[in-house]
Amino acid sequence: MDPQRVEEIVAEVAAEVVMPRFRALERHEVRDKGVNDFVTVADEEAEAALAARLPALLPGSWVLGEEMVARGELSMAALADSDAPVWVVDPVDGTFNFAHGDPNFAVIVALCRGEETLAGWIHDPVRGITATAERGGGGWLAGAPLKTAQAEALAELRGTLHAGFRGNPDLKAKVDRSRGSLREIRSLRCSGQEYIRLAGGETHFTLFSSTKPWDHLAGVLIHREAGGHSCLLDRRLYRPQDGQGIGLLSAPDRESWLSLRTALFGSDWRPEDDTAMTADGLLS
Repeated sequence: MDPQRVEEIVAEVAAEVVMPRFRALERHEVRDKGVNDFVTVADEEAEAALAARLPALLPGSWVLGEEMVARGELSMAALADSDAPVWVVDPVDGTFNFAHGDPNFAVIVALCRGEETLAGWIHDPVRGITATAERGGGGWLAGAPLKTAQAEALAELRGTLHAGFRGNPDLKAKVDRSRGSLREIRSLRCSGQEYIRLAGGETHFTLFSSTKPWDHLAGVLIHREAGGHSCLLDRRLYRPQDGQGIGLLSAPDRESWLSLRTALFGSDWRPEDDTAMTADGLLS
């Protein structure tokens, strides 16, 4: 597998399929999948283009895409059942932004096998840059090394808390009560863009209560290779099979991670105490 060729393919698909539709979508080219959850013709066509091109780079590999799962063609459980390499694809991450003319969207591809994420690519089609990482090879953005922000006192850490109106109300309530104790900044409403600025040191932390693999596999690897620390809220390392996990927290290092978790949920909180889990992995 040639990582550079993957990067080229992702950029080509973004230029050929996604960007011509940006701020040019017709009304019939956008559909609702749920509350504030959209799919566009660009999502579907970009996913099809990536699914047609990526497997040729690695014989025996196959593609799991967000829209394939949404249509019921595949399930996230297929990741746990496969011994073959899998390309996990989010063809347009941040579709809400894309559909509303906001440039904060991305194309995300991760390569995983079993419980390991081997490589990840997050492409920003508007700026024409790609964040990349291979396991053990560092994180990179447009050819320059990525480095996470240095750990600081809890009061100095800046980041985003993605705990919305769907999912487990108890967990959302805990996050809402704790927001004032942290330096929360405006969310970009796009996990790919959040990981780019997190791995590049612009922010210190993120909390995502939804843990879908197409949103996070590439970003968690890039962040880790740039020096950061990410775990599910139950302290387990995030794996491709954890698409229904209970929240994902990223920080500059383990000590900062523990401080943030305590600030948000208290020192005695256990995720299993909040039992009303949803099928889509808690909150959006």
